[in-house]
Amino acid sequence: MLTFQGHVEYGTTLTGVDWVSTFENDTGCRVARLDRVRSAEEMAAKFRPGSYDVVSPSPELAGQLVSEGKVAPIDTGLLASYKDVPERLRELPSTRRGKEVFGVPYLWSADEVLYRGERPKGPQDLYDDERVAIRDTPMSLAGAALALRETRPDLKIDDPFQLTPEQLDAAVELVSRHDGPGRVYWRDSLDVIRAFATDRVRLGGALPYHADLFARAGRPVKELDDAPMTGRADSWMLSSDAASPNCAYRWLDWITSPKAQRAAAAWTGLAPANPKACDGEARRVCDAHHAGDAAWLKRVFFAVRPSKDCGGAGGECTDYTDWTKRWKDLVE
Repeated sequence: MLTFQGHVEYGTTLTGVDWVSTFENDTGCRVARLDRVRSAEEMAAKFRPGSYDVVSPSPELAGQLVSEGKVAPIDTGLLASYKDVPERLRELPSTRRGKEVFGVPYLWSADEVLYRGERPKGPQDLYDDERVAIRDTPMSLAGAALALRETRPDLKIDDPFQLTPEQLDAAVELVSRHDGPGRVYWRDSLDVIRAFATDRVRLGGALPYHADLFARAGRPVKELDDAPMTGRADSWMLSSDAASPNCAYRWLDWITSPKAQRAAAAWTGLAPANPKACDGEARRVCDAHHAGDAAWLKRVFFAVRPSKDCGGAGGECTDYTDWTKRWKDLVE
């Protein structure tokens, strides 16, 4: 299997943090190889269908794997807990093509605006100051597009992840308007924590995990709790050339179960796709993500890979390579 660092633990990072051995004991399958990467780019370069049975890509990579035929449709009727995943997550375009399901939702999170001091008027304030923290990924342009969706109705932005050239230009301009040495472009969660803890930033695009951490530490950092936001949901996919499809399906079934998702959520600080996992050690994580609150979830625009055909909606949009180039030019 191929996944992100920290998303599957086998007891090698910390004794007792292991939800693979139970899978092996319960199913008789053996995880002969568990490879972990730190970025979608590294995963894309590493993944070969014949080398892995299952893969857990980020949304921007999931669409690419489907388009390239590297992953196969999944028979969700073989997965006992799939029906427990909320419809909002089961219907994400990053995991589907028409009626075919290519991905089983695993862990998800949202991109909140955190602040100290004066409450911002809205997400657009994140781009009106140099002393802010923004996640270092091309997909952060969708956050800027979402802010423009509220303040620039003339741009007619519908889906912040499917942007025309004009809309992408506006998003890049918004992010770059107050760029400078005081801005923090973060990749590691610790970067956000340090930025707020040292008063380097007053606003930041961060995760519910960070909001919960600051609240428990008694830090004066609050979340903007009434604005739309972007989010991302990682999934598990079946290789189009899986050598052990039976065990691959057993893994997809296991990783969707409350037991496995509870352990994964507690370890990663990301919300489980299966709300039945929201007790015990995962309760705090679920509370931070407002798991089970349908109204809160409706505020989240979940990521999907930007594409020229506007996600199949028609028209002419920019694709992920355009976003990557524009982001690289902006940040570097």
